[in-house]
Amino acid sequence: MPTAARSDLHTLVESSLTLIEAHQHPSGAYPASPDYPVYRYSWLRDGAFIADAMSRAGRTDSADRFLRWCATVIDARADRIAELVARAAAGDEVPADEMLPTRYTLDGGDGDEPWWNFQLDGYGTWLWVLAAHAARHARPLAPYRSAIRSTVDYLTAFGDRPCYDWWEEHAEHRHVATLGAVLAGLRAAVGARDEHGDPVLDPARARAAAERVTALETLVTGEGVSDGHLTKWLGGTAVDGSLLACLTPFEVVDPRGPVAEHTYHQVRRQLLRGGVYRYLGDTFYGGGEWLILTAWLGWHEARTGRTEEATRRLDWIAAQATPEGHLPEQVSGDTQRPAYIAEWTDRWGPVATPLLWSHAMFVTLALEVGL
Repeated sequence: MPTAARSDLHTLVESSLTLIEAHQHPSGAYPASPDYPVYRYSWLRDGAFIADAMSRAGRTDSADRFLRWCATVIDARADRIAELVARAAAGDEVPADEMLPTRYTLDGGDGDEPWWNFQLDGYGTWLWVLAAHAARHARPLAPYRSAIRSTVDYLTAFGDRPCYDWWEEHAEHRHVATLGAVLAGLRAAVGARDEHGDPVLDPARARAAAERVTALETLVTGEGVSDGHLTKWLGGTAVDGSLLACLTPFEVVDPRGPVAEHTYHQVRRQLLRGGVYRYLGDTFYGGGEWLILTAWLGWHEARTGRTEEATRRLDWIAAQATPEGHLPEQVSGDTQRPAYIAEWTDRWGPVATPLLWSHAMFVTLALEVGL
């Protein structure tokens, strides 16, 4: 790579880290996008991956603050979680609108605007990121113990329920990327140890969570595979860009094994243009190329020895930056359904820019290729 190009990429990495820190709320929450009205909330999923990038980049205080915010949010709802879990154990069918939300106000409230709220992936993702961050930087887990246990109870009880996917669609299905996040989070919690080397979970919780992990692994590798590749939802055949997380970093399947390879090649064949689509037929802002998914593809390529391909993804993402160095959620250079761009622009304004998750995933990929 030319020296000038590397210099430009370094500059974008540093400005991305600075941007994320500048917009982190005093509470520790990361807004999805500071300038896009419906994204002035914090999603556990998006925020956890932002925190993971900050942790990898050595911005440990920022990651600590977000993870503590998550714990505060969950601890504040411990009684609510216990009630939901008890109802499920008694055989009650808990309605989706009574479950925990997927996004919170920056001060930790539920928010009062309608949203596609019942999503489980964020709760698994925060557990996974917390365990990874603690191991990476020798952070104690004891302060998180109660929040970890509440989250484990919630996911053990409800982790295989149908819910909205990463894109807040198709609540009637059980989505493989969501199941992968739940599985990874529970797996991390079962293996978590405090600073004294003692398990964070008590034996009964650990057994229940381990049983759920086994059940989820069976679901994903059975009903979540078609023609050798992972599928968008159980019993389906389509692929989705979010499936890349099941390969890297969650390792729901062996990242170098045949199912991962088939999934990788199907994502490339069906969804890759300059960047990666969410899925075929997407109409959100016309169904453009998403920066987070392009970074995800590169992350997996870097982890599986495809460094040249991973570097191309990094260059493509950098080329989408605005003159101010802001990275958007998606770009419309090769949009699937251009007629829908105006509809969404009229509804919510231009594409969210900057999207903090895009910046975080760019940082993660840059670190993975050794920038």
